[in-house]
Amino acid sequence: MATRKNAAAAPQTHAAPPITGRLGPAEREESWHRLGAETFDVVVIGGGVVGVGAALDAATRGLRVALVEARDLASGTSSRSSKLFHGGLRYLEQLEFGLVREALRERELMLTRIAPHLVKPVSFLYPLTNRVWERPYTAAGLFMYDTMGGARSVPGQKHLTRAGALRLVPALKRDALIGGIRYYDAQADDARHTMMVGRTAAHYGAVVRTSTQVVGFLREADRVSGVRVRDVEDGREVDVRAHAVINATGVWTDELQRLSGSRGRFRVRASKGVHIVVPRDRIVAESGMILRTEKSVLFVIPWRNHWIVGTTDTDWNLDLAHPAATKHDIDYILEHVNSVLATPLTHDDIEGVYAGLRPLLAGESDSTSKLSREHAVARVAPGLVAIAGGKYTTYRVMGADAVDAAHVDLPGRIQPSITDKVPLVGADGYHALVNQADQLAAKHGLHPYRVRHLLDRYGSLVHEVLLLAADNPELLKPIPASPDYLQVEAVYAASHEGAMHLEDVLTRRTRISIEYAHRGVESAEAVARLIAPVLGWDEDAIKREIEIYNARVEAERASQTKPDDQAADAVRASAPEARPQLEEPVS
Repeated sequence: MATRKNAAAAPQTHAAPPITGRLGPAEREESWHRLGAETFDVVVIGGGVVGVGAALDAATRGLRVALVEARDLASGTSSRSSKLFHGGLRYLEQLEFGLVREALRERELMLTRIAPHLVKPVSFLYPLTNRVWERPYTAAGLFMYDTMGGARSVPGQKHLTRAGALRLVPALKRDALIGGIRYYDAQADDARHTMMVGRTAAHYGAVVRTSTQVVGFLREADRVSGVRVRDVEDGREVDVRAHAVINATGVWTDELQRLSGSRGRFRVRASKGVHIVVPRDRIVAESGMILRTEKSVLFVIPWRNHWIVGTTDTDWNLDLAHPAATKHDIDYILEHVNSVLATPLTHDDIEGVYAGLRPLLAGESDSTSKLSREHAVARVAPGLVAIAGGKYTTYRVMGADAVDAAHVDLPGRIQPSITDKVPLVGADGYHALVNQADQLAAKHGLHPYRVRHLLDRYGSLVHEVLLLAADNPELLKPIPASPDYLQVEAVYAASHEGAMHLEDVLTRRTRISIEYAHRGVESAEAVARLIAPVLGWDEDAIKREIEIYNARVEAERASQTKPDDQAADAVRASAPEARPQLEEPVS
């Protein structure tokens, strides 16, 4: 256990926050200096969506905030979700009305005010199979779904005959349904959204630093007074002083509790969810689908030029950092989706596979699919708050609740949460730029569809992205073997978005690792050479990054041929880490 050094408070050194919350190499070094020099009101551990949400909430209340993450922003659960902002239709059946109402309100805020550049409406068909009870039963549930979230930015439900449903989704077998109901939810690139929340926190003055692992807790008598962190890129360590520490580490919550020496108020159980990605032309449809399974539901989600199909729901007790999908998981998804498709999907159709872990509150049920998605917050020791559970959609509420719980350890009165009124960076001016997409495209020599794609990834920050290509028009060409992305996007990921390794760019700043059958291998060298000048890599570093990324892909492919979790985990764990000083278990 680390002990506190330099008990006298250091002088405050408040640097002016960057205009757009830039997270580049220069800001990273400044952040390290601030971690050691300042005393913070709140230190947040964990760079997932709840952690960055808590950091943004605290910063916009006027608090001095630092966030540290051992790997990359969204490197865990928050880049491996179903990529939906939704109320959770199935939670109505579990009578979780409060959760659904809260989630639908958050969906509305994201679509209209907080992140209209990142969060978009998405259509789903609910196929009906029973002629007597199912239509009125489902319609009643969807009526509640349509009305619980307040003002609505998506269309309401629409009832369809079998012929109407088949016109919407021609890929379905005729005998797979007797009719259908179309409804709407919303979706987002989860990793990009999480990163943008983190950048918004930095914009409002928070220190946001990745590759920064908590290795111990500081104490004054019986209270937690900060953390000791290690830069896992170079091994430096420093004590970070704070009035309150928030543990927002998701499936790592229990590990952090043990490291702190405090008794937890709840335990977290990891449930593995696997998704597959297939080309858009493999399922002929104008809408996504939601299908009932014996355990839960299966989504078929439109995703640019692809479909995401998932998910599974099984206990996971192995490596928390790298959950592995098995052949059994993939077969389960294929079996269930093929039960309704006229032309079945095969393993050869799969472009990408990803597995993530849901942090569920333990002890509520033996079945993970029935565990509550409500979240829990507890002050587990003086100066230490833990938050866990919940779902991606309600991250903003969870962040606010965590900061509220920390208030007893903070000097003075804190202001109420205002993040329901704070747009993410890139949101302001987005709608006007959409209307000006043709002019912007002409100015930069791009096709208008390309500019619209950029606007839906960066919003009004698109000017920053394109400025990087002002002296090098070659950067406006597509990334080799990954034509959906421009080369300038890789450069921007390293210069502005906190990407420090090749895998950060290929798996989270872009989604090349799951959207192309080569899983990013054929683009790895080109991307490594694009970001090398920004990150100061020499030829040896470029070669090492490519080797580590290729080994990761090889291990993931191999794990997906194994029959069970133990065999898949053993293969996946054999791949090297990009961050050389990382300690396991990760804190």
